[in-house]
Amino acid sequence: MGRETAKRRSGMRRWLPRSLGARTALVLILGLALVQAAGLTIHALDRVGLQRIVQAREISARTFVAWRTALLAPSDRRATLLADLDLPVGLSVEVDEHPLVRGPMPPPSPQVVRMFRVDLLALGPLRMRPREIRVAGHGTDGFVASLRLPDGEWLNLRVAPPPPRPWHSESFLLAFLAMTLAAALLIVWAVARLMRPVRVLAEAAERLGRDVNAPPLDEGGPSEVATAARAFNTMAERIRRFVADRTQMLAAIGHDLRTPITRLRLRAEFLEDEEQRRKMLADLDEMEAMIAATLAFARDDAAAEPATPLDLAALCRTVLDEAADAHPEAAERIAYGGPERLTVRARPVALKRAIANLVRNALAYGGSARIALSPPEDGTVRLTVEDEGPGIPDCELENVFAPFRRLETSRNRETGGAGLGLPIARNILRAHGGDVVLRNRRGGRGLSVLVTLPA
Repeated sequence: MGRETAKRRSGMRRWLPRSLGARTALVLILGLALVQAAGLTIHALDRVGLQRIVQAREISARTFVAWRTALLAPSDRRATLLADLDLPVGLSVEVDEHPLVRGPMPPPSPQVVRMFRVDLLALGPLRMRPREIRVAGHGTDGFVASLRLPDGEWLNLRVAPPPPRPWHSESFLLAFLAMTLAAALLIVWAVARLMRPVRVLAEAAERLGRDVNAPPLDEGGPSEVATAARAFNTMAERIRRFVADRTQMLAAIGHDLRTPITRLRLRAEFLEDEEQRRKMLADLDEMEAMIAATLAFARDDAAAEPATPLDLAALCRTVLDEAADAHPEAAERIAYGGPERLTVRARPVALKRAIANLVRNALAYGGSARIALSPPEDGTVRLTVEDEGPGIPDCELENVFAPFRRLETSRNRETGGAGLGLPIARNILRAHGGDVVLRNRRGGRGLSVLVTLPA
């Protein structure tokens, strides 16, 4: 039962619009349609009731006219005079020697009696009253009556009012639909205007995620919008201040660490043991490299680099050519597949650094690097870097993006860097509005790095 309910809710969500503005407009338009339908139904019911009353009064009045005409006219001219009467639709009269109401026939319903005032036939002046009155029901809304004239003939009446028309004109429904359409367009326009600040706020949040120095929001407009804009600008300023303070602190730490490292390097030169001197200098070089990488990761020097149109295909080929020059023994296992040209808007130096980190990891841990670039699809460019290494455990596919996280034994790595290559690449790609994820290739044939970038 719970599973069926979940499937039903999932199906309903699939038909709902995804944006808040579209859902708001849909709810308002449905509400308008329901209100209009209710109002139209009430109008139609009121009009039906009014038409019934008007028809009943018209038929009752013409009934008395027909009785008076038959009563006062000579017997030889009654049929002619009755035929000349302008009778409403639903009323027919005729003079006959025999009554229309005979035998056991059901009486008219109380509603018919009350509406057509059948009882008034017997309440007129004595000289105008029929000698005998017979009334019976006819259908749900009508009746038949036989009124005996003084000379013995009968005036037979058939009352069958036509069904009421709820619409007084053919153009009423068209006017109603035109009004509904105009109101729906007004709702769509108003919702779009009301949702614009939300869209602007979402765009500003996305810009802030890409560039911490993005311009602030305009704080004008309605009070609620201005309050939200001020809160967003305050948050952005605090983030910028935090990043600046962190960068300044790390730069100071890096500067302070270089002094004792330099002193240790000078002291290491005076060691008589050549092996110990070499090991100490290697450790100091590694410390300097770690400090430089840490500062670069925290500082993100490329954040201030302006974004410009660049040929991503040419950039990938350049990175691979440089990798082949640096690793001539693996040049045959370095390849590119994709279009000759593909232009995107990005920060050239930063993006090259991110792709170079991914290629460097593929060569270091997988012994090969192949870049596959796909044309834009749904506003997204996909780039894949594949190697032929052993891959990494599935449980570590996300953990390797943590700073200083190294999986040396699982990837046959004897020596390595500071464990910041993948985190730096992910930071750069996310700053461009994209992302990077890792996947093991099928059959344990290596690792596949999927990069996405906005087209």
